[in-house]
Amino acid sequence: MNQRHLQEGREQKAWTQEEAASRLGVSQPYLSLLEKGLRPVPEKLARKAATVYDLSAVTLPVERSWNSVQPKDEKTLAADLAALGYPGFSYLRGRRKKNPAEVLLSALCVKNLESRLTEALPWVLLKYTDLDWQWLVSAAKAKDLQNKLGFLTNVARRIAETRGEGAKAETLRNQEVLLERSRLLLEDTLCHDSLTNAEKRWLETSRPEEAKHWRLFTDFSLEHLRYVF
Repeated sequence: MNQRHLQEGREQKAWTQEEAASRLGVSQPYLSLLEKGLRPVPEKLARKAATVYDLSAVTLPVERSWNSVQPKDEKTLAADLAALGYPGFSYLRGRRKKNPAEVLLSALCVKNLESRLTEALPWVLLKYTDLDWQWLVSAAKAKDLQNKLGFLTNVARRIAETRGEGAKAETLRNQEVLLERSRLLLEDTLCHDSLTNAEKRWLETSRPEEAKHWRLFTDFSLEHLRYVF
């Protein structure tokens, strides 16, 4: 969360700095410094502000160190996706929201991801197109995950185009271009490292062109997505 989120959130509520400071449990002078960018927004306060101001999950803090983002177990990932509003896990309740960029990166770190979790990832990119792309792309590149992210961004972009969501499609297209510049030559899977050599040989000739371009052994396509159309 940055000073712009704080100020815009307060203004959307039509609160004075005094009113907002009271609700956030801080002093008005301190809030003024935060809104001017003269002080960093503490993580605890950022989470409280996101709740008090009803801000998008994209304003929530992310891990400062990319190495701190580790693969999560599937139950945790499902709950994180449910907290972000993913319809496929709407029956799960009670987990605190996390920044969608961090949830997505955690999922991409998993070596063998359940298919129903994989199919949720383009939804995250579509729902939260305004996420912190600089952080996400940099983190993905640091972990050699840019091909997976590039492929999912391509999928999300094509869905946005199909739905006539031009602004989202343009944002996704721009990020796809940036990821293209760092595309890896090494073949990989889409979070399915348990594929056998025989399965990889079959996918080498049967995978979609987009998967071939991003050098991923996967048959993942738009037809696999149940909650985006």
